[in-house]
Amino acid sequence: METIMFIAYAVVAGLLALVLAASATFSLQRNPAITASMAKVGVPDSWMPRLAALKAAGAIGLIAGLWLSPLGIAAAIGVTLYFIGAVITHLRAKDYELAPAAVLTLVAAAALVLRVTSAS
Repeated sequence: METIMFIAYAVVAGLLALVLAASATFSLQRNPAITASMAKVGVPDSWMPRLAALKAAGAIGLIAGLWLSPLGIAAAIGVTLYFIGAVITHLRAKDYELAPAAVLTLVAAAALVLRVTSAS
């Protein structure tokens, strides 16, 4: 059963890491869609590099977590908290276009559960 959970973690973490890496890249490149979405919810432009760094760190941690279980768990916790913060930010701004953040919160939580389960 642990092998199945590990394979599931590898798939979920790999896909989530790709999304995080792409989002970090688009944030650093100041993609108009990203900057507009951030501005809409009141995130200062000066935060973009920091948020991109957090996403990149999450992506690296999820992949490294394939070999280092505690790092994968820590990364999944961090990414889950990041996207919970994103959902809260959308709600506080009364911006209800939060489906991407909500879905990524669930995917990150799934990665966490899968990594914890496969590590036992």
